[in-house]
Amino acid sequence: MGARAHNSGKGGGMNALNSILIEGDLIDDPVTKETPRGSTVCTFSIASSRFYKQDEDFEEEVSHFDIESWGKIAESCKENLAKGRGVRVVGRLKQERWIDDEGKAQSKIKVVAEHIEYKPRLNKAVTHA
Repeated sequence: MGARAHNSGKGGGMNALNSILIEGDLIDDPVTKETPRGSTVCTFSIASSRFYKQDEDFEEEVSHFDIESWGKIAESCKENLAKGRGVRVVGRLKQERWIDDEGKAQSKIKVVAEHIEYKPRLNKAVTHA
């Protein structure tokens, strides 16, 4: 039997698998900012729907996810995204933790985008012949 390396989260070793693929539509226009060090960050939220059958009816379950993009991806998001636009995001999950004003531990999970595909814009203009 060979020895197995264990990554305790400190120092070297392999990263644990942390990957997500999600599709949805932007809830609002994206927000783009520049950090004090000059990095561009673009944040937005998407709604992702899941349909399932409940008895004889189909039900919709909608989940909202916060997305954070950096650098060239953020610049592309700034140029291409708007409320209602569909996206496919490949990224990783990131947890933020903090203690609130009442001393309670809080946490939030967001998706850090590593690749974004833009769904085609739907042309809602009506043409008359």
